[in-house]
Amino acid sequence: QVQLVESGGGSVQPGGSLRLSCAASGSISSNNDMGWYRQAPGKERELVARIFSYGGTNYGDAVKGRFIISRDKAKNTMFLQMNSLKPEDTAVYYCNLHYGWSDYWGQGTQVTVSS
Repeated sequence: QVQLVESGGGSVQPGGSLRLSCAASGSISSNNDMGWYRQAPGKERELVARIFSYGGTNYGDAVKGRFIISRDKAKNTMFLQMNSLKPEDTAVYYCNLHYGWSDYWGQGTQVTVSS
């Protein structure tokens, strides 16, 4: 079993920055992909960014050029640096780990962007 714990959410003004972290524990293979998803009230969950086991990344169109995903495989930790935040970035952000046929999710962390 895999456990994922997010941290780093909070409230910030438009134009500000936040850094999210996701710590993974349990039976973790090094051959996994990880990612961040978000869900705003009344909307479907959407991809924010993914980082693959080989190091490649991809981003949702809404965050390209503003967010940066990274990971420390040795520490089973993933990060999301969020810059130039906008009110429309307000959502619950979820950490995801994908391996084989399995997907694991964290409990989510709230990010609120408001003046």
